[in-house]
Amino acid sequence: MVAITIVLALLVLLLFHMPSLNYDMSPIPQIFIITAIYDVDEITGLLNYDSRVILVHSGTLNYPNGNLKAIFLKNGQPVSCVIDTMNGHDFISTSHFGVQWMGGAGCSGNLWAPGEMIAIDFTDDTFRPGDTVQIDIMDNTTSQPISRHVYHAT
Repeated sequence: MVAITIVLALLVLLLFHMPSLNYDMSPIPQIFIITAIYDVDEITGLLNYDSRVILVHSGTLNYPNGNLKAIFLKNGQPVSCVIDTMNGHDFISTSHFGVQWMGGAGCSGNLWAPGEMIAIDFTDDTFRPGDTVQIDIMDNTTSQPISRHVYHAT
């Protein structure tokens, strides 16, 4: 009788902790891709691991850049930075530690159009040759990733 009670209790417990089998298995598309990471100072030309990341919109739709945020990972670990908007004007007034500046056609205006670029200048020495850099562009309203790209720095 005790054994039956324990088994029934475990079954009830498993029902409450049963993982959902309703997974969305579709891959995250590569819409916003890293095309380069620059390691030299743009003024002196000296190697300083400048960590300037160049992103290009390779998709076909316009995206409201103020509704996008970027999450970066380096070698599988989160990069210590905050980019809560890809709109350059709105970016200025945010807490964006870990990033010195952001610029380019994709962050000016309200839309990031296909073919447009954004440059993000991280704190020097954020990225080095040999690092694997992943960017996830998230939709701020749904908190879902809309683009993921992995780049191997050389």
